[in-house]
Amino acid sequence: MMLMHKRVSNFFLVLLVLLALFVPWASSANSDDADSDTSKAESPVVLPAPAQKNNLLSFYVSPTTTLDFAIDAKSVSVTEEGTVRFILIVTSQSGATNISYEGIRCSTGERKLYAVGQTNGSWTTARRDVWEAIIDRGINRQHAALAKDYFCETGIVAGKAEVIVDRLRKKKPLR
Repeated sequence: MMLMHKRVSNFFLVLLVLLALFVPWASSANSDDADSDTSKAESPVVLPAPAQKNNLLSFYVSPTTTLDFAIDAKSVSVTEEGTVRFILIVTSQSGATNISYEGIRCSTGERKLYAVGQTNGSWTTARRDVWEAIIDRGINRQHAALAKDYFCETGIVAGKAEVIVDRLRKKKPLR
């Protein structure tokens, strides 16, 4: 009975993390800035190769979270229009893992989910392909942590992909 209870609670923990990836959040970004930036065409999305364990770089999110967060170093790219794209790996204490391919737009403080990774290494394209405001509170502040600590500085991308990866590898946040 105890084992079944643990499986059910692990299932709900994974479900909670998945919901956090898909739930639209209230905007904290200036809507005038967001409107002016959405006129730029976004670079085509090319889904990356599956994440490899030896390429994962962990990063700190919050003292209240029990989840582990990591970025696949090989997947980090910066587009012409200033979007940082990356594979995000979220792992629960029980070992349940969520894999997503996402983007953060520094100029507007927004994030976008492009695809969700499957256990066989394939990708499932996100059904809701829209930019959403990044919030910076609670245990699900992984996007805020990436934007503020590693990707963005005063509304612009803080360096090329190699610089961002080096910052994550050395655990040297911007602030």
